Amino acid sequence: MSIIEAIIIGIVQGLTEFLPISSSGHLVILQKLLKIDLPGNLVEVSTHLGTLLSIILIYKNDIYDLISSFKSSKTKDYILLVVIATIPSVVFVLIAKSFILTIFESSRSVSFALIFTGIILFISHYGNYTIKKLNISKGMIIGIFQALAILPGISRSGMTISIALLLGIKNVEAAKFSFMLAIPAIFGAAILTLVETDLNEIDDLIFPLIVAAFIAFLSGYYALKFLIKILNNGKFYYFSIYCIFLGIISLMYL
Repeated sequence: MSIIEAIIIGIVQGLTEFLPISSSGHLVILQKLLKIDLPGNLVEVSTHLGTLLSIILIYKNDIYDLISSFKSSKTKDYILLVVIATIPSVVFVLIAKSFILTIFESSRSVSFALIFTGIILFISHYGNYTIKKLNISKGMIIGIFQALAILPGISRSGMTISIALLLGIKNVEAAKFSFMLAIPAIFGAAILTLVETDLNEIDDLIFPLIVAAFIAFLSGYYALKFLIKILNNGKFYYFSIYCIFLGIISLMYL
């Protein structure tokens, strides 16, 4: 992977991680087009670390509030919701790890997953707009759909925010919970991949991966700000058109 390719991948990851159009799906398609011979999960995890920094930067005040008020019952309940919603992803990875890695090599599977993402995004526009609070059952449901997003082509932010909206959670709170969930999910995936990777075999790729992560951080920062604005304007479902279109095109030509 060249530096130019690393920059392109970083830009794509940063934009697609937060916009509900599947970063993993775009990385699979991009690697097919650029003919990059590199395990998709390694590229994804390195750039995910960049976007993780974007989340921390934008939600730094919320994260600080959680840390500073850790002993309060409200904070403990919120952290419990994050933990509960993370469990399905952990279970899914442990059970279906080899299957997930196989999907990373299949552009056809990614195409169908993108179409599925588009359908869920479209349906989210017709959710229950009565303002409801997060609870354990809602957290578990959101967590199950986050687990599905481990499959490339299914957008994590798209699934979690869409389902939260369908459950009656307010736009801003849906986005916040989605990206609070992303922190343990991304960090855990990074640790798992690094443990299983022989770093001696990727010495010549370390710098390009660092470049990709840094570019992903920059583009992700602005993409997340844009997404929050889109949510506030009630136009989140517009991304469904793009996902369905890309899924059909990639199904036809890749």
